[in-house]
Amino acid sequence: MLDADVVLSAAVIGVSAVLSAALIFVLRPLLVRHLMAHPNDRSSHVQATPEGAGFGVMAAIFVVATGLLAGSAVPNPSLVPVLFGAAVLMVLGGLDDARPLPVSWRLLVQGAVALGIVLMLPQDFRVLPAVLPVAAERALLVFGIVCFVNVVNFLDGLDWMTVVQVVPMSLGIAILWWLAVVPAGIGLMALALLGAMLGFAVFNKHPASIFLGDSGSLPIGLLLAYMLIWAAEAHLVSALLLALYTIADSALTFFRRLANGEKVTDAHRSHFYQRATAGGFRVPEVTTRIFLLCSWLAALAVAAALSRSLIVDLVTLALGAGGVALVLTSFARGR
Repeated sequence: MLDADVVLSAAVIGVSAVLSAALIFVLRPLLVRHLMAHPNDRSSHVQATPEGAGFGVMAAIFVVATGLLAGSAVPNPSLVPVLFGAAVLMVLGGLDDARPLPVSWRLLVQGAVALGIVLMLPQDFRVLPAVLPVAAERALLVFGIVCFVNVVNFLDGLDWMTVVQVVPMSLGIAILWWLAVVPAGIGLMALALLGAMLGFAVFNKHPASIFLGDSGSLPIGLLLAYMLIWAAEAHLVSALLLALYTIADSALTFFRRLANGEKVTDAHRSHFYQRATAGGFRVPEVTTRIFLLCSWLAALAVAAALSRSLIVDLVTLALGAGGVALVLTSFARGR
């Protein structure tokens, strides 16, 4: 990594963090008056708390990204489509926070955004060229983006819960840029997201004074999904490892509820992290374990990308799956 990249990386993180924190601080009084999250059957908080910090987080990312684009610091890929899509989902999430929207409407908008982003990918962009034809792969990417957007939203259910997943994941992607595995645009967007989440973390530490809200979780899920498919294009195993906890908690919960005959579209509190708090774990204990797990997965993702060896891929996947299984099992057992 060049000295200029070090300076640019530090500047992106710092500016994004300060902007995010400042905007959330300014917005919070307004959100207290107009956008409060009241406790319900699905929530883990016990008192009404303002939500909508996602507006501050995303605004910080948009400002930093605009500066990078204006300064031609992002040669590849173009971030305009995904940033536009993130803005659409931020508005969608804000509307849903204010007054819940029908699931069909939310999925329709998310699907349209995902389709637009995938259609804007370079023609030679491939993740599974030896397995799927182009059209099938593109369809799978659209489906995967929509799923991941909602998975990130579902897992935003505890103080710092999104922070402890996004920070290691974003840092892992940034390291892949520093190692010339993913393009500069992806690495810089990861750093902007990392900084913005650090700014938000100050306010979301347990007990949180403000929540991210769908205005943040939906566009953050989109940004992560976009960065992950670029990581997958470079090295599929690394992308899988980075997202392994996030996918595993949601997927296993979904199939368990399906097997139990539950209506999977209904709100619930049966994710592993929610079962952990119901089983006696304190919120900081849960988020600390998830942060350590996601950091472990990010380290494995970097190791796999560096080696480009089938044996190392298999070993890192096994180690990652083992770590996820250990944490999820402990959450399911409770105290």
